[in-house]
Amino acid sequence: MGKKRVIEKTEKELLEERDKVEQKLKKEIFTKTLQEGLNGQIYIYSTYNNTIITLTDKQGNVLLWRTAGSIGFKGAKKGTSYAGSKVAEAIAVACYQFKIKKVDIFIKGIGGGRASALKTLANQGLLIESIKDITPIPHNGCRPKKPRRV
Repeated sequence: MGKKRVIEKTEKELLEERDKVEQKLKKEIFTKTLQEGLNGQIYIYSTYNNTIITLTDKQGNVLLWRTAGSIGFKGAKKGTSYAGSKVAEAIAVACYQFKIKKVDIFIKGIGGGRASALKTLANQGLLIESIKDITPIPHNGCRPKKPRRV
């Protein structure tokens, strides 16, 4: 099978990657406009592979969504907590541009970006009215897949 080699990135490559993410965040264009001071809802869907955050109004109409992949993360980095915090940061900026002050947060899934996205939204100055976990939990439903043997 051969020896596995780990390629370590230099500091310069890491900085270039960070700059790409920052440029994608700055390039966002918003077309919808709302009345000032509206309440919104934020849905955080976090899996092991990605973090998806959706911003809606109170009626549930989608205003904007962001994923770790749309911001510029690729591969396994999409599932990290850092990627989740960057996605939440992009959504918080969108809230300010849509003039949304108060939000209800709904969290679904068990990925790495779940907690960091919530912390980032709280630190961005949004007034969080409620946090609700809507992760589906089976009551001994379907039989799970057999575990992998590696």
